[in-house]
This record gives sequence, structure tokens and C-alpha cells, in this order.
Amino acid sequence: MIKRITQAVEYIRTKTNDVPETALILGTGLNSIADMIKNPILIPYKSIPNFPASTAPSHVGKMIVGDISGKKVIILQGRVHFYEGYSMQEVTFPIRVLNQLGVKNIIITNAAGSLNENLVPGNIALITDHINFMGANPLIGENYDDFGERFPSMHEPYNQKIRKLAMDIAFENNFIIKEGIYVAVAGPSLETTAECKMLITFGADLVGMSTVPEVIAAIHGGMNVLGISIVTNLSNVFHSEPHSQEEIRKNAAQAKSNLKTLIQELIKRM
Repeated sequence: MIKRITQAVEYIRTKTNDVPETALILGTGLNSIADMIKNPILIPYKSIPNFPASTAPSHVGKMIVGDISGKKVIILQGRVHFYEGYSMQEVTFPIRVLNQLGVKNIIITNAAGSLNENLVPGNIALITDHINFMGANPLIGENYDDFGERFPSMHEPYNQKIRKLAMDIAFENNFIIKEGIYVAVAGPSLETTAECKMLITFGADLVGMSTVPEVIAAIHGGMNVLGISIVTNLSNVFHSEPHSQEEIRKNAAQAKSNLKTLIQELIKRM
């Protein structure tokens, strides 16, 4: 594993000498957020040694290094998922690479279904905590002490200070962001009504098929994490209409303007 990560890191360093402190992972329907980056260096995932390639719809599969708000950042335009058939170690391989490149802060975005009728399509919601209901954990197996300790604390995986900053930015710019607990399921089938009812009893507000493995690996590596969900649909606890990927991408687009403002200001002030 260490050799594979080192090979990826060495290749990326042949493309750029920049060492950004902040990285951003873009979820479903959020590719255009990358348009705000200036002086971009594009590195396709398929060109990076050992880097997993995304097969999910709307996940472009590019690493972009450039400037936002006068600071160097790395954007991962798309991710890989457990449901694509990748192992948890492969799903979190990009996080390990970012960590070894020197990234300290990571903003992880996703598209999520709402289990809370107060979180409606188009809302931006900060993740306050999560429930791992995927049936696996990226830290299972041999622990590499260079990455982090064997039993990392998950007491507060989503950085409270950065969440507070995000709330302040939203207030200053006259838009609302909400908060919620995110539960990750394996997918790729969407949840049944009975499953949604069960997840609500767990205390979850949002449900999706990503993010949690990435957060666990990031915390293991000592990174500061901000999780952002874009609410793309209400769960079928609240209605009886079938969901579609077109609906999910359309609702994700509603949040883009405010999300861009939020990200620009966060990067400037973190």
C-alpha cells in the first residue's frame, strides 16, 4: 500500500510543485464547482499510477490543482464508491495520496437524500456527525503507523471550528445552511421505505453512499474535515414517487451558487 501511494504522489509531483493545504472532493452533480479554480493543472485519474477510476455517472475523474481565493488547492472532480466494486482501501486511496502530498484541510461534498422533512432539495447541510452503515471500514487490515494510530478517535470527525466558520460565511452572505447527521449505506440501490424508517430511528437526517470512508481515512491521517451534503431528494418516507438520477442532479444544481460562495470564503479564511 505504501509503495502504491508513493508512486502516485511522485507522479503528481512531476506535474506540479505546489503543496496545497486544502483539498475539495466534488460529489454527484457538483462538477461545475471546479470552474472557479484559476490557473488549473489537470491530471486525469487514469494517468496517476494506482489511482482508482470512477465509473459513477457525472463523476469526471480528474484531479485539478490551482488557485481559489488566492490560495493553492486540489480538487478531486469525482470519487469512487464502494458500490462500484472497489475495496475500502481503494475508495480511500485518493485520501491517502492527498495526505502524503501535504493536504491538511479537506472539504468533502456529496449529494444526499433527506430523512428529515426540514431538509429539502436544494438545501446545503453541514454534516455534524455520521453513522457508518456500509458494513465495512477502510482501517480494517494492517495499520501503517506512518498514516495514523491503530485506533483513531472519531469523537468529533467534522471540525467544529470550520463548521462555525461556514455558518458565519452563510450568515454574512444572506443564505441559509443547515446541519444534520449523515448515514452511509453501501448502495447502489436506493433505500426502501422500511430502510428509511429504520435509518430515521438511528437518528440520521441524511443518507448517501459515500463520504464516511473518506472521512475515516482523513481523520486517521490527522486531517481537518468539513463535510457538506447537498440535499437532492426527500426520502420516500415523505412521498411515493420514484427517484431518478436526473432529479438528483437537477436539485444539486440549485445549491451551486451559494456553495461556490461558501467554498471560496472558506478557502480564503481557513
